[in-house]
Amino acid sequence: MARGDAPHDSYHLVGISFFVLGLGTLLPWNFFITAIPYFQGRLAGVNITSGPPGTNHTGPADTFNFNNWVTLLSQLPLLLFTLLNSFLYQCVPETVRILGSLLAILLLFALTAALVKVDMSPGPFFSITMACVWFINSFCAILQGGLFGQLGTMPSAYSTLFLSGQGLAGIFAALAMLLSMASGVDAQTSALAYFVTPCVGILLSIVCYLSLPHLEFARYYLARTPAQAQGQELETRAELLQPDEKNGIPASPHKAVLTLDLDKEPELEPQEPEKPGKPSVLLVFRKIWLTALCLVLVFTVTLSVFPAITAMVTSSTSPGKWSQFFNPICCFLLFNVMDWLGRSLTSYFLWPDEDSRLLPLLVCLRVLFVPLFMLCHVPERSRLPVLFPQDAYFITFMLLFAVSNGYLVSLTMCLAPRQVLPHEREVAGALMTFFLALGLSCGASLSFLFKALL
Repeated sequence: MARGDAPHDSYHLVGISFFVLGLGTLLPWNFFITAIPYFQGRLAGVNITSGPPGTNHTGPADTFNFNNWVTLLSQLPLLLFTLLNSFLYQCVPETVRILGSLLAILLLFALTAALVKVDMSPGPFFSITMACVWFINSFCAILQGGLFGQLGTMPSAYSTLFLSGQGLAGIFAALAMLLSMASGVDAQTSALAYFVTPCVGILLSIVCYLSLPHLEFARYYLARTPAQAQGQELETRAELLQPDEKNGIPASPHKAVLTLDLDKEPELEPQEPEKPGKPSVLLVFRKIWLTALCLVLVFTVTLSVFPAITAMVTSSTSPGKWSQFFNPICCFLLFNVMDWLGRSLTSYFLWPDEDSRLLPLLVCLRVLFVPLFMLCHVPERSRLPVLFPQDAYFITFMLLFAVSNGYLVSLTMCLAPRQVLPHEREVAGALMTFFLALGLSCGASLSFLFKALL
């Protein structure tokens, strides 16, 4: 919240802008994975005009392992640019990183949309699409780094809005696919409209970013350093903080936010506050290693089967409207809605806490989802049997899988800063971001193995 001398966010324009920017950062990933049936159809040599864009195509298309490669090449850039973030931060101006990335993503998505109208053999189409996936997600990683840097100077409510926009990106992509399938137009026009939608979203993100310098509220905060902005937050957050005995870290069990410490011990004599030394990365890692490992395992399990395996599951009912809409609804839309719900739960409670050994147990139990999804109704399998053919099994597994993913990811990201001293939280955040990217990359790599075992 802003102090009395700060301007007001008129009509919530700055909040809306950061929400749209959050939506724009994850639109590319979600629009690519939701359109897996379209890409499988093109790679199988199926004429796009012969069926709806949401029709599942397995068998010949699997020779390219498209859903495995799109997952891997989407997550590797995140890991790479997490490591290069410090270099880019020092060498490339923030405006260039953010605006340049948005423009590059817009051009690459326009190319993806244009390819809908171009007849092309599967090999070249696969190569061009994978190049687009790699570069789009590379620019998305740079974009997220720049925007998180700006959010560091803003009140915490704007970080929440940004993350909410990211959380709704998957729901938006799934709904766009369902609307394109239900539109009644031919499949080629439907697919073109689907890929034009994120272009409009990215264009709107560019407009929102360019509008920020013209809004007094944004200028007031973006001109300040993160430390100054955090100092302004102390007064308004004080009532939310509750003291904790361990490490002198305040605990706020009802809010999933990174809080700041208030030194409430009275000083007998005025003296210069002692600045803590530079935090040791190794020391911080020793404090949060178990939480970081839990985060890696959560994302490893999730990305090893979603969407590589789950996108292959089809309805066991006879062909019809339900079988056509089954995967977009029960895989992508259901996952994104329940994942968003799971992340939201940490705003109300954080359980188990950072001292509990129950967290690693809950994380390890999620490994069971791997065989459960692999034994669902996936056609064209050669090794494993189908033990859960009914649609209800897959829907139940997906509900639990998505809620647990969202909740455990949010929980681990909230608990890590509570395990270290206040001056070590920046290092803890950077380490958790690295392990998040590591988990995504490990899961994407394992998806090739699980696909081969089917």
